[in-house]
Amino acid sequence: MVPEEEGKMVSATEECIGPMRLTQEPIQVLLVFAKEDGQSDAFWWACDRAGFRCNIARTPESAIECFLDKSHEIVVIDGRHSRYFVAEAVCRLIRATKRSEHTVILAVVPQTPSGQEEPSVLPLLCAGFSRRYVENSSISACYNELLQIEHGEVRCQFKLRACNSVFTALDHCQEAVEITSEDHVIQYVNPAFECMMGYHKGELIGKELTELPKSDKNRADLLDTINTCIKKGKEWQGIYYARRKSGDSIQQHVKITPVIGQGGKIRHFVYIKRPHSDNNKQVHKINKDGEHSQSESHSLRHRDRRKESVDTRSISSRGSDAPSLQNRRYSSVARIHSMTIEAPITKVINIINAAQESSPVSVAEALDRVLEILRTTELYSPQLASKEDDPHTNDLVGGLMSDGLRRLSGNEYVFSKSTFPNLSQSQLAIPVTLNDIPPAIAEMLDDEDQWEFNILELEAATSKRPLTYLGLKIFARFGVCEFLSCSEATLRCWLQVIEANYHASNSYHNSTHAADVLHATAYFLRKEKVKGSLDQLDEVAALIAATVHDVDHPGRTNSFLCNAGSELAILYNDTAVLESHHAALAFQLTVRDSKSNIFKNIDRTQFRTLRQAIIDMVLATEMTRHFEHVNKFANSINKPMAAIEESSSNSEGSDSEGPASIRNSPENRLLIKRMMIKCADVANPCRPLELCIEWAGRISEEYFAQTDEEKRQGLPVVMPVFDRNTCSIPKSQISFIDYFITDMFDAWDAFASLPGLMEHLSENYKYWKGLDDMKCKSLRPAPPP
Repeated sequence: MVPEEEGKMVSATEECIGPMRLTQEPIQVLLVFAKEDGQSDAFWWACDRAGFRCNIARTPESAIECFLDKSHEIVVIDGRHSRYFVAEAVCRLIRATKRSEHTVILAVVPQTPSGQEEPSVLPLLCAGFSRRYVENSSISACYNELLQIEHGEVRCQFKLRACNSVFTALDHCQEAVEITSEDHVIQYVNPAFECMMGYHKGELIGKELTELPKSDKNRADLLDTINTCIKKGKEWQGIYYARRKSGDSIQQHVKITPVIGQGGKIRHFVYIKRPHSDNNKQVHKINKDGEHSQSESHSLRHRDRRKESVDTRSISSRGSDAPSLQNRRYSSVARIHSMTIEAPITKVINIINAAQESSPVSVAEALDRVLEILRTTELYSPQLASKEDDPHTNDLVGGLMSDGLRRLSGNEYVFSKSTFPNLSQSQLAIPVTLNDIPPAIAEMLDDEDQWEFNILELEAATSKRPLTYLGLKIFARFGVCEFLSCSEATLRCWLQVIEANYHASNSYHNSTHAADVLHATAYFLRKEKVKGSLDQLDEVAALIAATVHDVDHPGRTNSFLCNAGSELAILYNDTAVLESHHAALAFQLTVRDSKSNIFKNIDRTQFRTLRQAIIDMVLATEMTRHFEHVNKFANSINKPMAAIEESSSNSEGSDSEGPASIRNSPENRLLIKRMMIKCADVANPCRPLELCIEWAGRISEEYFAQTDEEKRQGLPVVMPVFDRNTCSIPKSQISFIDYFITDMFDAWDAFASLPGLMEHLSENYKYWKGLDDMKCKSLRPAPPP
């Protein structure tokens, strides 16, 4: 292991090749020793200290068999005694196999008696050995030798193996690639280049670019401009005319990237080319004389200046315009453009393309960048600063917004067997009806319509069964039983079945959290604009979704389940694992028994509509699409409504139906419901301070428990800052509010008008900031001495 910045460690076999990050499994070492002795033991323990995987072979035959099976990076052959086997012969046998091309073979030789001349290493090199090791049974000496080999020959051989993969990729790349030396001598062209230019690579390799015929369509100073740019180490890209072997000129998009090599000097140039097509609507124009117009020259100069620093996102986003693919698909594209199923984003791109045609160069360049952004897939995901800048935010995002890393362990995570419990009738006997609720609990529920309602007091009063009691009250207030044509007894039975499938052992994701989210959802549904935007089916769907949204939650994140290879992660293909499970299990639990089936009396069409609405809201609580939901809500609802309200305030007697028509469209009702349950799900920072502190402690404890289990099982730790011995809870809350909460509740407040919540949010943020300023890592400041 070698040190990396900030005190972290990184495997010495991890290397960068250009922009690629390549990693290798632990190094495999084969020891070929006929007899066990101090020297073989020293190498064995040295391998163990270095973290290498080691095998021992006693005969040449077993050495070859083991090598063919494992393909070791390092082979150590004992050359001290010839009576067992001849080391040079064993080395030749290994070198005769194709797999040994990138293997380092080390000969262990006896010490030279004092007074004798050092023997030549030439016979060993001729036999195929890479280096020799003079007999020394010190583990440290063997360890140092292996580290030198790893950092030297093994690392170089690893790069060479990777280069084979890179050139295989280039051979199959559909863009034309040409690589030259620093003196512009052609060293490589790929098949796509041969196809585009009509040359065979044998006609090009070793030739200088100046030897190839030039097109007379380029402006006279273009080559000088290109050379000046790339000789300074800057990338150049633009339009260039080349001459095929047939003599025809071809207009190309060309990108030339200088590659820095030994000594920090430019050693190679990589040319990426593809045919220019008018369909791409580029700014570049050619006048009738075949020369670039003034605007095109200006554009090239502007592009050179703009591209002095490489923008990897824009490079990759243009990589899909492969020449052979374009040529093959012209007819298909023509058919697609004649269809009426054009996606909205395609319409936007086409409008921008059309606008570029008549725009000044500077505007066209800006629109070009807009198109690059629109062609990316992560339109709604902001980019984080580096992990060192804000590890709390980074870990929260990594833990909440990803569906897991590559599985690194064979450990399994098994769900609690509480799913589908056999509930006895005695367990379902309390409460019977709303009228039979104990007076103390009924008095608490009188305040359930207030935002400051204390769900934790209800949790204590109901022996950790707040969901059933609160659910009965809220569902009655919204007429859920009447809408579903079910009895209160059926609803009560259903609430108890759902609550029984929440894990009381979870510090956070238990039925109290579900009751809290149900309470927040009901509170939002009573707000004027929300109520005026949704119909009763939407309201019922929202209340049911809030109730079931975390049912059977194991107290672990999606990333944990994916890393542990849990059955649910496999079932749902590592995608929205928990949310998919919550939604599916909710319906399984509901329909399995007529006594608790609240949907049994509604017709099929209404059930399908209600079911889809519930599923959509539960899936919306998954955090990987957080920014997509928030941005869509702001852009589709907040901004249009603000514009209409502003224009109506400037004109008397304007139509007030405008905002309502925006809110009531089916698409926007969907966005409102998603935003509502998302805000209800993470409303803890907007609760009164004492509730906010309690919820922060509970979620932190759940994350601490996950980190403990990840370390115990040898799984990747997805949120390292949540180590119970080092974590700063105030910092984690500040990061959560800054990154997830503020923008979302600003948008929700602009729609639903929630001044009380926003005041709590502000006060709670100040509280956490105050603790952080005092360097306090706990939930509350330390008591005075």
